Amino acid sequence: MSARLAHVGPARPEVRGSDIAVRDGRTVVYLAGMRRCGECGQWEPAGAHGCARCARLVDEIVEEGWRAFLEREFGAPEPPGERLIAEMVVDEPDRHVWRVVDAAYDRLTCPECGGRLSRGPAGCAPCDLANGFRYSAIEIDRPGVPPGNEHALRVNVAVTRRPYGISASEVLLRRLSLPALLDGRLPTVEQAQATKALVGKGASEAELAAVIFGDWGSGP
Repeated sequence: MSARLAHVGPARPEVRGSDIAVRDGRTVVYLAGMRRCGECGQWEPAGAHGCARCARLVDEIVEEGWRAFLEREFGAPEPPGERLIAEMVVDEPDRHVWRVVDAAYDRLTCPECGGRLSRGPAGCAPCDLANGFRYSAIEIDRPGVPPGNEHALRVNVAVTRRPYGISASEVLLRRLSLPALLDGRLPTVEQAQATKALVGKGASEAELAAVIFGDWGSGP
């Protein structure tokens, strides 16, 4: 069952749900769909990268797509010559879905910084170049999600996995957004603008979380 906001209103101690939070005098109840990380307590995978488990879950978003690609195209989840396949994919990123392209870059080593290609620090020329090329990959919305959900998910995954050169407040917003986007939510234009305005005002993590998990995907 998809996690959806079950109730927002005056605090009601009798309300039951899988997770309850009180924000500004409101009781917000979430149903089973989004899950709390057993290590950091955040909605999975919003704890990345401070939480190793959440960081692995973010990586798994692209790894799942890579395994499906290999199985479909080569008949095995770990075929021989996987590195060569990765090189082939990044040579033609516009022919593959973004999860496959991002996972392919993970299998290549940057000649300058020595890390995973595209994920090195800002200013690493090969990584900066690869990070730009990744955005030519294909986006296909998952069934049952609003148009644009996959694009938002893709951008937030990319920022969470490579936060270099991006403000701490922006990275916070991106990682907090992941559970809601994975659950199939998407903010309206007005909700997105209001959330960005909160970031600009220096909103706390708790304040941003209350808006993202309580308002996004709800009615106008």
